[in-house]
Amino acid sequence: MNSIFGNYTLQDVKKLERNTMLSHLGIEITSIDNNAVKGKMSVDHRTCQPMGILHGGASCALAESLASIGAFLTLKDDTYVAVGMEINANHVRPVKEGFVYGTAKPFHLGKKTQVWTIEILNEKNQPVCISRMTIAIGRLQLKV
Repeated sequence: MNSIFGNYTLQDVKKLERNTMLSHLGIEITSIDNNAVKGKMSVDHRTCQPMGILHGGASCALAESLASIGAFLTLKDDTYVAVGMEINANHVRPVKEGFVYGTAKPFHLGKKTQVWTIEILNEKNQPVCISRMTIAIGRLQLKV
């Protein structure tokens, strides 16, 4: 099976983590295999809300990061960019500690939009969050 991610490697993707929200929240991309982007995020002081459980916004940040990276990796022309249009998430289980693991898979890969589904699980492989993200694909326009 040919990868939708072309010739990108995990090492290429790890360069995208530096000096971004990913590094700030401790999000680590762990795999770009089988047409899916996988990553993990620690549940700690950076990602919890005042009640001591995983913040829904942190789950959304993980989901959007995985889907956005996946969309970027599918682009065959470097004059195009992939940017988030919409994200939704259902938070189904609280997490107090450890790690959560996300997997983003494409549902639709169009010329102008992509739709990705993202599942986030806890360390017991139980669902924490299910998310869907729509991504716009367009030409990079630099203003000088």
